[in-house]
Amino acid sequence: MQTKKLTVLALYATLSLAVYAVESALPPPAPIPGLKLGLANIITLILLRRYTCRDAALVLTARILLSALLFGQAMSLLYSLAGGILSLLFMYSADRLLRKKYLLLTGAVGGLAHNIGQLSLALAVTATPGVLAYLPFLLPGGIVTGLFTGLCARLADKYLPRKHA
Repeated sequence: MQTKKLTVLALYATLSLAVYAVESALPPPAPIPGLKLGLANIITLILLRRYTCRDAALVLTARILLSALLFGQAMSLLYSLAGGILSLLFMYSADRLLRKKYLLLTGAVGGLAHNIGQLSLALAVTATPGVLAYLPFLLPGGIVTGLFTGLCARLADKYLPRKHA
């Protein structure tokens, strides 16, 4: 990997971690356990738009590992990885299907997939079908927060320089 590209991706990872830290200090948008805005996903969406899926995965993984190390615990790492990786795969597929035109919808797909990934892991870890009771609350929440992160990514993308690496 070129030094310039690696440096830019490291800056995106740092920015993503900073956004995650700020969001961690905010109160949840609704009194539903597990529902977050997912603001760090803005960076993932921008990376999917401007770089490769591999680059986005690298930054996402770095952010998840560092945030678990600095702010979380081992279980939060597993849930973040499950949601983040599934979300990235779904957003990448949606972005390709939508020909990189509808970042809001790509964000909504990502929010939905993130919650499905985390609930699937919770079901696998606890073997308690009762965790699926959160589904009717988390799925619409994931769509709404994903639309919001998609909107933020679209607005931010307008002001970023076109050529990075």
